[in-house]
Amino acid sequence: MNNLTIRQILATQPVNSELVVHGWVRTRRDSGGLSFIEVTDGSCLAGLQVVAEADLKEYEEVVRRLSTGCSVRATGILVPSPAKGQEVELRAETIELLGAADPETYPLQKKRHSFEFLRSIAHLRPRTNALGAVARVRSALAFAIHDFLTERDFFQVHTPVITTSDCEGAGEMFTVTALEPDQLTGADPFASDFFHRRAGLTVSGQLQAEVYAQALGRVYTFGPTFRAENSNTSRHLAEFWMLEPEMAFCDLACNMELAQELIRAVIGQILESQADDLALFDRFVSKGLLKRLETVRDRDFVHLSYSEAIDILRKADSSGGISFEYPVSWGIDLQAEHERFLCEEEAGRPVIVTNYPRAIKPFYMRLDEGEKTVAAMDILVPGIGELVGGSQREERHDILQGRMIEAGLDLDEYSWYLDLRRFGTVPHSGFGLGFERLVQFVTGMTNIRDVIPFPRTPGSAPC
Repeated sequence: MNNLTIRQILATQPVNSELVVHGWVRTRRDSGGLSFIEVTDGSCLAGLQVVAEADLKEYEEVVRRLSTGCSVRATGILVPSPAKGQEVELRAETIELLGAADPETYPLQKKRHSFEFLRSIAHLRPRTNALGAVARVRSALAFAIHDFLTERDFFQVHTPVITTSDCEGAGEMFTVTALEPDQLTGADPFASDFFHRRAGLTVSGQLQAEVYAQALGRVYTFGPTFRAENSNTSRHLAEFWMLEPEMAFCDLACNMELAQELIRAVIGQILESQADDLALFDRFVSKGLLKRLETVRDRDFVHLSYSEAIDILRKADSSGGISFEYPVSWGIDLQAEHERFLCEEEAGRPVIVTNYPRAIKPFYMRLDEGEKTVAAMDILVPGIGELVGGSQREERHDILQGRMIEAGLDLDEYSWYLDLRRFGTVPHSGFGLGFERLVQFVTGMTNIRDVIPFPRTPGSAPC
């Protein structure tokens, strides 16, 4: 007897086979001595109709009591379906109730629930169509990323979650300690702590990935990162996932090419593998989503220097056609409204902005000639803004050391990072891609809390 997922059943349609189906009841409808039960198992958006006749021995005791959310095991024969909208159905021989869901208290019924409400029941929301589809798309995107990089001879490196290095230097790290609050006293409160020094949750695996890039050539790290930033918005999370490739013997142009190629490739793969889920988002969440994704897959990104981007924004602001909340001038850090204007209004597709002012970028980015700007690049996408941030790394020892002093870093703490420039330094580059933002872009979901299974935000850590 075959025990297949519903996705496998619908794909192969083994008519006249005896099957066992496990899943949850979405709906039950009774008509003319028959019960039509839609069962889903999460393997795909669609459900499988199970038809139960009244002469089943468990009909009154089990079938007639089934309601939304109940879990069942159904055994029967797969047959062609005479009903519209489905090609096959399961003629039940036995139906077993595995777990009941009282309709008076089960919070998910066959109706549309707001995403805000679903956030309050994080432990149940994956059972809905939209959040189940988000989970499948997220999984497929992760697989596509690993597949893309493996094909190009990248090695995955598991960089530490607990670290003593603040890659961004913004001081927004969560502190990791084994001490009680009243033990954190004195001039050096962490001297007696577990690591004998202050440690925190990583904000990026980049610096450690650089170590392995200068040994293995092409590497990437893909895992959770953390920011203790008190931003309670639809764009921020305290815990999120980052993809961070690092490449030796690769300059800024090489870096941009790989990032664009990766984004286009994984979107192309998802358009094929998750067509049903994306159609759901296109219909109910973000109209025109499929067309936007196809544009990204099929067209090259627009390239602008930071200075060119500022000129475009100034012109748009001065023409009276648009009024930005944040004033535009050379030297500012582009805000989300600026980024979205460039890719949505100006280009109509993703934009790569390069050569940012050195003052607004971290110490590790390579200084351009003239030392006014750095060899940095951001990729901006419609509906999101910044999706990717990267740079060519500063490989020159003396210049990097000067930038670190300028940033107020302790050179002893980062001596290992300087060693990479003392012993066989090479041109190298890399970027960080915010995975939740990629999931948002591909699904059209507007709140980042709806594209990660268990969002961590100020004052909220469900499950």
